[in-house]
Amino acid sequence: MRFHHIILPVFLFLSVNLISQTNKITLEEIWGGEFRTASLERLHSLKNGNQYSVLNYDRSTRTSTVDVYDYNTSEKVATLINSSDLSELDQIVSYSFSKDEKKMLIAASIKSIYRRSTLGSYYVYDLDSKKLTLVSENKIQEPLFSPDGSKIAFGFENNLYIKDLKNGETTQITFDGKKNHIINGIGDWVYEEEFYIVRAFDWNADGDKLAFIRFDETDVPEFSMDVYGDKLYPTQEVFKYPKAGETNAEVSLHLYDSKSKTTSKIDVSQFNSYYIPRLQWTNDADILSFQLMGRQQNELDLIFYNVEKNSSQLILKETDNAYVDVTFDLTFLEDNSFIWTSEKSGWNHIYHYDKNGKLLNQITNGNWEVTRYYGFDEKTNRVFYQSTENGSINRGVYSIKVNGKDKTQLAAAPGRNEAAFSADFSLFIQTYSSTTIPPVYSLRNAKDGKLVRVIKDNTELQKKLESYEISPKEFSTISLNGYELNMYMIKPLDFDPNKKYPLFMFQYSGPGSQTVADTWHNSNDYWHQMLVQEGYIVVSVDGRGTGLKGRDFKKLTQKELGKYETIDQIDAAKKLGQLPFIDENRIGIWGWSYGGFMSSNALFQAPETFSMAIAVAPVTSWRFYDTIYTERYMLTPQENPDGYDKNSPISHVDKLEGSYLLVHGSADDNVHVQNTTRLVEELVQANKDFDWLIYPDKNHGIFGGNTRLHLYNKMTKFILQNL
Repeated sequence: MRFHHIILPVFLFLSVNLISQTNKITLEEIWGGEFRTASLERLHSLKNGNQYSVLNYDRSTRTSTVDVYDYNTSEKVATLINSSDLSELDQIVSYSFSKDEKKMLIAASIKSIYRRSTLGSYYVYDLDSKKLTLVSENKIQEPLFSPDGSKIAFGFENNLYIKDLKNGETTQITFDGKKNHIINGIGDWVYEEEFYIVRAFDWNADGDKLAFIRFDETDVPEFSMDVYGDKLYPTQEVFKYPKAGETNAEVSLHLYDSKSKTTSKIDVSQFNSYYIPRLQWTNDADILSFQLMGRQQNELDLIFYNVEKNSSQLILKETDNAYVDVTFDLTFLEDNSFIWTSEKSGWNHIYHYDKNGKLLNQITNGNWEVTRYYGFDEKTNRVFYQSTENGSINRGVYSIKVNGKDKTQLAAAPGRNEAAFSADFSLFIQTYSSTTIPPVYSLRNAKDGKLVRVIKDNTELQKKLESYEISPKEFSTISLNGYELNMYMIKPLDFDPNKKYPLFMFQYSGPGSQTVADTWHNSNDYWHQMLVQEGYIVVSVDGRGTGLKGRDFKKLTQKELGKYETIDQIDAAKKLGQLPFIDENRIGIWGWSYGGFMSSNALFQAPETFSMAIAVAPVTSWRFYDTIYTERYMLTPQENPDGYDKNSPISHVDKLEGSYLLVHGSADDNVHVQNTTRLVEELVQANKDFDWLIYPDKNHGIFGGNTRLHLYNKMTKFILQNL
């Protein structure tokens, strides 16, 4: 489709009387929760297949409850626990069940460590006796019930412990844990961030063995951050952070036997075991599965370890010329055959292998991506999944037989469809939203997708927004560099094609990412609407390297992060600038993290195209970022120095001409403020004028109190003054 034919809305906006849209969105409303959506928090399908539980919070009384609802009526049938009935609980932050659902594990308080890791106070609540038991007097990590619910394993100060819930005794099973040296069973910083591993241990089916990964960080370089606080002297946080090309933690795999109370090391030396990104017991209590990768991450091996034979076997090998993605899509069936996802066809699809790694069938196939695997129903022999079959900006829910036949569309209206299935896969709760419809929670039949009833919607929010100036997102594609790139455009409600409007572009652009999607508004969407109210046109383009358009499109940027992505943003700006209603002399761009890296590159490398940019918490050189993420796409700096330096904003500061705002949190443990300070120094030495702002003690998210409000006020004023 040619570009001049596509500036049309794909979906009609709500039929609202424009005269009634008199309210303008404010930053205070965005960050004050005025547009918060209602949801079903911590939804869990109970094993009886007829009921589900939800975590509810009453803001007026500040009490938390875990309530049970009937699928057939959507009526509340029971309250399992109420924080107001138990003096020990101020609030229930999260909950989980033992396998038999006779006990609950309650998180009463949580303190963040990094992005995904937390320390917390946890209780076991016995649903029969109504007894509440504190797991540990200490703040612990990642507690996990054994399959029979008789024990809980958890991490504390880099060691692993097991609590026997019958006699109350706690046994320490590792003893060498030490901060910044040895971690047992809990992921180190880089595994947590890039492999999404915090809990690095797992119970076998009989609950008598615990497998865990041990991280030896001794030789990993340390990174330090000053924490300024409110005292006379600042403190310092020091942690192990392996930057690209540097030493990673040495990982090893271990097995604790609770009967013999002994720990043994599993020998993986015959495999390429630089990384151990996953471990998971099969349905056989004596067969442990784990996944291994080399440093380059272009091969992923699935290994089965037989405890009785003390032997390991390579079951499946995935290879790719660029890299192999690590996922959680591994499900073992009753016969220990397994479901697995792979991009080996060029698109992410679902495969079925027998227990020896022989391919039984490719279950899904086509030029579209499976975006989520929901599960397998052994009674009906059906696999349930989410995909982009209904368009790359959409998500639909489908089922298909394990032999790849009889596909059924369960929920695939344009927009985002998600599903939470009942334990017996007879029903599912659909979460649906689009740019015009806030989340709606509906009960549907899992056989054919037919609607049973609406459980919860956001009609109150939808009605409230009818009085605001909300412009439609117009979805389209833009033809650039041999590709049709997904795009959306937002114009003022009183748009006049005879006027010239400033253009403000938003993007992230990282590998496999997506910003152009037909889903309900997030906070940035509301901010963009606010800018549109002020007379700007907002556009987002997902360039080469982003996701959901196949393996080749995503991995085209390999070894050259920032090159093609920057070219696409520049070329998109140039092409949009040719439209009669765009002022080509007033084009700006912004982004956060990878998006900040990109907005900096765009402004520096195309001063004739962009007049301003905002970069929040940007990477400014991939040499400063972590091993697993960076080397996955770039190899090491020693192997690929040009790839690291040619596309770094630091290498292009001499070209800066427009207005530039640079923002960072001083306690960003992810993208270190070092990225900004090094760029600042280069800009100063190049005698370039720019604005910058450091938020003391704020992490990569830059939030807390009025921080976000202040940041977006700053960015808004910068745009109004410079674009």
